[in-house]
Amino acid sequence: MTKRIALFADVQNIYYTTRQAYDRQFNYRELWQRVSQQGDIVSATAYAINRYDDKQLKFQEALKHIGFKVKLKPYIQRSDGSAKGDWDVGITIDVMETAHEVDMVVLLSGDGDFDLLLEKIKSDYGVIAEVYGVPSLTANTLIDSASVYHPIKEDLLL
Repeated sequence: MTKRIALFADVQNIYYTTRQAYDRQFNYRELWQRVSQQGDIVSATAYAINRYDDKQLKFQEALKHIGFKVKLKPYIQRSDGSAKGDWDVGITIDVMETAHEVDMVVLLSGDGDFDLLLEKIKSDYGVIAEVYGVPSLTANTLIDSASVYHPIKEDLLL
């Protein structure tokens, strides 16, 4: 029986971690090909921040062309100059709503806040929880909570 897979991409996290570690961009098409070799991707969502610039719009269109549903949040600039654009709760809700319908959840993020989520879906739904993240910038707790951890290296970069 073919595995049913749900893919969740924390776009901001992956953008900043691949840029910081490698000064390169992540290859979403390569990720899609690797994951689809393990089964059917029945759901794929990319979570991004909407800044309304052309480069980002092109990137979002490319993600849709690959097969992702793109969810956007407005970019919020705080009065102190910092920015807010966090999808953690949205990703968590979507994973919880989807995990019981699939055999495997693939999370593209290095954010340690997701460790409890992965533990919960593994114990409650018996799913395989795989994580893709930049080795030097992925929380150890997230790596430990994953069924399988895939380090993002040169072969997953553009």
